Amino acid sequence: MIVHIVMFKFRDENKNANLAKVTKKLNALVALIPELKKMEVGLNFTNSDRAFDLSIYSTFETESDMQTYAIHPEHLKVVELVKAVTLESKIVDYIL
Repeated sequence: MIVHIVMFKFRDENKNANLAKVTKKLNALVALIPELKKMEVGLNFTNSDRAFDLSIYSTFETESDMQTYAIHPEHLKVVELVKAVTLESKIVDYIL
């Protein structure tokens, strides 16, 4: 099992609306991409300089499945949206 975690820091402009929009689009990917086994989207509630605004925890059966997800057209649409509304992201991938 492959675990893929990503954290995003959003721009201040329209932050709450963008968080809601991105959350909805990310959650929809589970039904659209068979290789994506599970996705949890979490919104941060901690007020800290180190905090990011949104995190994704997703799982895949294989690394190949994760790579298929990465280039899937539906995922790429969300990637473009995320790039437009975020300042920074961090990622970690590991085998469970």
